[in-house]
Amino acid sequence: MNRTYELMFIVRPDMTDEDLDKLISTLQSVVPPSGGNVVKVEKMGKRRLAYTVRRFHDGIYVLMVVEGGGPVMHELERRLRVTEPVIKFLTVRVDEEQKRLDKIKKLREAKKKVSAQPAAAAPEEKAAPAAEAPATA
Repeated sequence: MNRTYELMFIVRPDMTDEDLDKLISTLQSVVPPSGGNVVKVEKMGKRRLAYTVRRFHDGIYVLMVVEGGGPVMHELERRLRVTEPVIKFLTVRVDEEQKRLDKIKKLREAKKKVSAQPAAAAPEEKAAPAAEAPATA
């Protein structure tokens, strides 16, 4: 069963673009043999860290969206742990959250359709009592 993961990792701020590209391509090459695929890679650039990590105040953020099973993510995390320029990383499974958001969206759309139908009938109902009111008065 394929799951979707977001893998965010932060590398040293002094890392060159060419070294970063090499690291990303190495990580991407690990995914297909393990039975997964890389959906997208987004270099988010250098940003200030919320707190000092390994004496660094800044870091270069990279986001990878990966589809695959547990073995794919275990291998990626293992490689990130042993890669010296990687300061920190975090993996989040997002497919369950996406399912939940899709379900909420469907419910909202269903409610809009239901509320739109009585709203169309409501003006007719309001018009009828207004016509009766002068007749009884």
